[in-house]
Amino acid sequence: MSLRKATILVVDDDTDVLTAVRLLLKTEVKEVVTEKNPENLSSLITRHSFDLVLLDMNFNASINTGNEGIYWLKKIKSLKPETAVIMITAYGDIDLAVRSLKEGAADFVVKPWHNEKLISTIEDALKKSNNQRSALSKKLEGNNSKGSELLGESEVMQDIFYKIEKIAPTDANILILGENGTGKDLIAKAIHDHSLRSQQPYVKVDVGALTESLFESELFGHKKGAFTDAREDRTGRFEAANGGTLFLDEIGNISLQQQAKLLSVLQNRQVTRLGTNQPAPIDIRLICATNIPLSELANENRFRKDLIYRINTVEITVPPLRKRKEDVLLLASHFARLYAAKYLKQGVSFDKTALEKLQQYHYPGNVRELQYTIERAIIMADNEILQAKDLIFSPIESAGAQEEDDDELRLSTIEKNTILRVIEKNNGNITKAAKELGLTRTALYRRLSKYDI
Repeated sequence: MSLRKATILVVDDDTDVLTAVRLLLKTEVKEVVTEKNPENLSSLITRHSFDLVLLDMNFNASINTGNEGIYWLKKIKSLKPETAVIMITAYGDIDLAVRSLKEGAADFVVKPWHNEKLISTIEDALKKSNNQRSALSKKLEGNNSKGSELLGESEVMQDIFYKIEKIAPTDANILILGENGTGKDLIAKAIHDHSLRSQQPYVKVDVGALTESLFESELFGHKKGAFTDAREDRTGRFEAANGGTLFLDEIGNISLQQQAKLLSVLQNRQVTRLGTNQPAPIDIRLICATNIPLSELANENRFRKDLIYRINTVEITVPPLRKRKEDVLLLASHFARLYAAKYLKQGVSFDKTALEKLQQYHYPGNVRELQYTIERAIIMADNEILQAKDLIFSPIESAGAQEEDDDELRLSTIEKNTILRVIEKNNGNITKAAKELGLTRTALYRRLSKYDI
């Protein structure tokens, strides 16, 4: 990105600074946008494609700690990580400016500056940013996985990143819990990529989709002639993952009989191919995932408790997207950049109505639904700036969510009517009614308040 083609945003509450920078750069760059109020940063950054931001360190004369600048720097980096940011600081705030470099700033300039020095600093930052973007593009082109979706600034996601960092170098077995579309497979791959086995095989199996007849053959392998269609020797997934990581997705959907066979292999650390009596030793790191809550897995009529203990040295619960709404715009911006590049539609951004719609939706399909919504919008939209009407959420997910809402409404009606009947039966005696309903008086009073009885 050359200086002549750059679009630059200047954010400073000093009008004189904004005027000086605009006059200096208007003949040097493609476009200069100025803004006094940093509260408008998120909207500006999301709606427009800026190559560089000049950002003041302080916006409140009564505070002058520099923390305001650090806060807005982090906000810019969360929304548009590739945007270069140069901090504007006073001489006395050099320490804070140096801290900003650790937080992702490209550089800083000290007020008052020499014009030649400012232009030189901007040119260097643009050059560095351009090199980083080129490296990122190459990485994305060569990466067919969706690991880049594992993003998040929310507290729950930061906790998950911390767990990945701690457990990845170990050989502990991991159980990943979460709804469909939350990115359980991305977490499994991230654990492998940061483990000591990262150079060894990573093998994923959707065990929930395996039939009883295919389960052993697919996981443990078979010898030629072991059964009717066994026309050649086959290596099972356990042996294929030897030395590396085996990821068993949807582990909660396998039968008790399949669980027993899996447990035997994990306990003995060896597999026996169908059609042979010769066991082969295995050395794997096991990661499992399921969309079934741990409370349901604890039901021994559904899942063996000894297998749970075997696969669940450490568990990671991935929150649904509706529980981490602060990550929605970050993810949306990421997918917009990804698909804008894929479909050759550069400079795609969101207007205010689109941002509001993205933040208000409940995402029953989680991150996967958001991803496909953004991809569809970029393909179908006529303009580079996406509007609310361009964002069409999945009717499949919406229908499912509506059914869940209808079910909840029906259950609430049943509960309310039952409470009314029991209270009437006991002539308004709350103590007797609570006892018959199997509730405490306090719990019954909560329900009376809930249903406005």
